[in-house]
Amino acid sequence: MQFDLSAVETATMVFIGTLVFALVLVVFVLTAGFVALVLVGVGKLAWFLASSALLAVVHGINHGWDKLVHHASTVELPGDFQGQPSPSTGSYPRVILRDS
Repeated sequence: MQFDLSAVETATMVFIGTLVFALVLVVFVLTAGFVALVLVGVGKLAWFLASSALLAVVHGINHGWDKLVHHASTVELPGDFQGQPSPSTGSYPRVILRDS
């Protein structure tokens, strides 16, 4: 027995068409939401990687600076500096500043 579509009432066709249209809308909204979540996740991952890399660079610079300052504080200069009159400060001797 073959199904004759012309035997279906108009109200039934409208109801089925409404359900199909609603299904298409639901699929569209779910897909758009999923794509938005994926984009937010990718953005958060990119931000995490960029901030971690920047933080690693800053820590590396700080570590290198600490090593440099520590090495410089252990170096003994071979000569003694003698006080010299400075034209802008009167007769105060020049002072070597060291890391404490």
